[in-house]
Order: sequence, then C-alpha cells, then structure tokens
Amino acid sequence: MMRTFLDYHRATLEWKCDGLSDEELRRQSMPPSTLSLLGLVRHMAEVERRWFREILGGEKLGRVWSDTGDFQAAYDATGATRAEAFAAWRAEVEDARRLEAATESLDIEAYVDGWDENVSLRLIMLHMMHEYARHNGHADLLREGIDGVTGV
Repeated sequence: MMRTFLDYHRATLEWKCDGLSDEELRRQSMPPSTLSLLGLVRHMAEVERRWFREILGGEKLGRVWSDTGDFQAAYDATGATRAEAFAAWRAEVEDARRLEAATESLDIEAYVDGWDENVSLRLIMLHMMHEYARHNGHADLLREGIDGVTGV
C-alpha cells in the first residue's frame, strides 16, 4: 500500500508536467520565488536521492544542483530542460524503488544526520508521500496558471 501511494504521488507530478514545453515547465510562479514545474521535478530528484540513496542506502553523495547542499537551488530551473530534469528524477526514483524493494522490512532503520536519530523505512516512505503531496499542490497551481488544466 505504501509503495502504491508513493508511486501515485510520483505519477501525479509527472502528469502535471505532461504536454508542456520546456519554456512552460520553466515558468516561475511569482517573484521572488523561482518555483516552477521543472524546478519541482529537480527538487524531488534531490529529495529522492537524499532519503533513499543517502539515508537508506548509506551512499555519500552531494546535491545534484548545488555545491553547498542547498535543496532549494534545484527550484531555479532557469537553464534546465525537461530531458535533463526528468532523466535525473527518473534515475533517482528507480534507485529508490530498487533500494526499497531490497529492504527486508519497513522496520529497518537508518540514521538521519540532520535529525540526529534513526528512522524506519516506513517513516521514509511516509515522509516522501508528504513531500510529494505538498509539492503536487504547488504543481496544481503552477499548471493551472500555465494553461488552465486542473484535476488529479
């Protein structure tokens, strides 16, 4: 059930971007925010990477779009393309799915340095659903502002 709900949220973000040009995907919400649909895709690639590969998988990685580790830097998709953003996001999602599937239990724990505590895979998946749900709300508004499309 958790896997299905997380994949639903992932698919929703992709659907919100479907059929738009790179220029439309880069359209920012309002100053001073750099938030855009493409920025959300890039940000979620960073979040997938952090929670699954770094925390659950124990890999030592940095941010894709920030040398300083700033998750917010991914939002600025000024020079980004659909191809590069979605390739990065899809790769991180596939790695996340692989790591999650290889884990023997939702009760497996991993240390989160920023929280200074151990968390279960269950909490990681719930946190990811929360991240997607919040950002899919942003995506709803961004998409409606671009071409009026609304819905799930």
